[in-house]
Amino acid sequence: QVQLVESGGGLVQAGGSLRLSCAASGIIFSINQWGWYRQAPGKQRELVATITSRGSTNYVDSVKGRFTISRDNAKNTIYLQMTSLKPEDTAVYYCNAYRPGINAWGQGTQVTVSS
Repeated sequence: QVQLVESGGGLVQAGGSLRLSCAASGIIFSINQWGWYRQAPGKQRELVATITSRGSTNYVDSVKGRFTISRDNAKNTIYLQMTSLKPEDTAVYYCNAYRPGINAWGQGTQVTVSS
């Protein structure tokens, strides 16, 4: 079992920054990939960024150059640094941990970007 708890969401003006955190616990040593996803009202959940156990990262085109995913193994925490935020980034952001047999999600944290 893997437990994930997100934090760091909030209300920010367009152009601002936020850093999301995802604290992980449980059987996390075997996780292949960590990710951040988001879901806006009336839309499907979409991938934002991923980082593998080897440190390889991947981003959806709409956030490239603005968002950075990282991890602190000592703290068992995954981060999403978000800069130059836009109103279209408004969504609930979810942390994900994946390996075959495990697909864990956090409860989500709301990010609202005002214009």
